[in-house]
Amino acid sequence: MVLPLVDEDKPKCYLCHERFESIEKLREHQNSQHRDFFETHKKQEKREPAPGDVTVF
Repeated sequence: MVLPLVDEDKPKCYLCHERFESIEKLREHQNSQHRDFFETHKKQEKREPAPGDVTVF
């Protein structure tokens, strides 16, 4: 897939692939249109490592 060079500097919503003029407009869009997606994934922030996971220091 070849992407056009037009508007590559503008932020894009990774859920619906819509482009916006600024990051603030992108945040407003995600908070209004995709609120349920972000709320369900915020609940999963307290995940722990699975048994057998290796931590690299």
